[in-house]
Amino acid sequence: MDRSTTAVQSIGVGYGVNGDGLPPASDVVQLYKSNGITGMRVYTVNDNTLQALSGSNIGLILDTGNKQLAELAANATYAAAWVKANVQSHQRLTIKYIAVGNEVPGQGGNPRDILPAMKNIRNALVRARLGGIKVSTAVNSAVTQGFPPSKGIFNASASHMPPIAQYLASTGAPLLANIYPCFAYKGDTIHITLDYALFTCLGTQVPDGGNAYQNLFDALVDTMYSALESAGARSVPIVVSESGWPSAGDGTVATMGNAQTYNQNLINHVGKGTPKRPGAIETYIFAMFNENYKTGEETEKHFGLFNPDQSPAYPISF
Repeated sequence: MDRSTTAVQSIGVGYGVNGDGLPPASDVVQLYKSNGITGMRVYTVNDNTLQALSGSNIGLILDTGNKQLAELAANATYAAAWVKANVQSHQRLTIKYIAVGNEVPGQGGNPRDILPAMKNIRNALVRARLGGIKVSTAVNSAVTQGFPPSKGIFNASASHMPPIAQYLASTGAPLLANIYPCFAYKGDTIHITLDYALFTCLGTQVPDGGNAYQNLFDALVDTMYSALESAGARSVPIVVSESGWPSAGDGTVATMGNAQTYNQNLINHVGKGTPKRPGAIETYIFAMFNENYKTGEETEKHFGLFNPDQSPAYPISF
């Protein structure tokens, strides 16, 4: 793929470390650079990883982690200490976003803590004259409901979302959205076709007023955009903070062929945008490595683009 295209500029990859025999962070940074990967989401933020990234010019999402949410929300001093340790102490990083919580409460944490924690982190950044770093939270499609995409709203169980959306609008920050057509397809194989989930549909699957949807990724992103609009936050852009497809673990949907097809088509697609919002979508693929310590379903261990020995899990072109 031509590296001058907008799609390449929009692609990052999540860096998780829940696995055996993973390479040291310095080697990981070189693997990103040698593959032309320009963004990284860092789930486990520590000095070793941040030092390896110093001067790399890789654009970063740093996660606070869900276990710290309550303390970050209740204690501005604690939030300021987090910013000092992980941002101020590492001046040669290209930090774009802080993700205050990931898929709360499904991955842990209390939704009521997200917004006060975001405010405390942002206030600490502003006081440190680092207000250009945007503070957000990462959510998945479970916070939305509605079909077709133009009918998207935040659902009743996500009452925390409209105030967060309005706060993002006030600060000029994006919403970080984890978008997974593979999970939507597995949850409803009667109404959703595999080619719609893999970007391989040739024609319109979902007509929606003036928009026509040929793939599930666009439909999920635009459902989230409609929810933001319904919450009075039309100006908030979406950064896709995770998307991917497992290459093993269930013997049917999670196959090497499907993973390669989805991720390659995702890379080729995101420079174009969605029917509702044309233009490049900043997107982070999940994940860099297969991680055999991950808990949950077996497929969770097989989202990696690379094996621990740095060989590709399957051919992919950035």
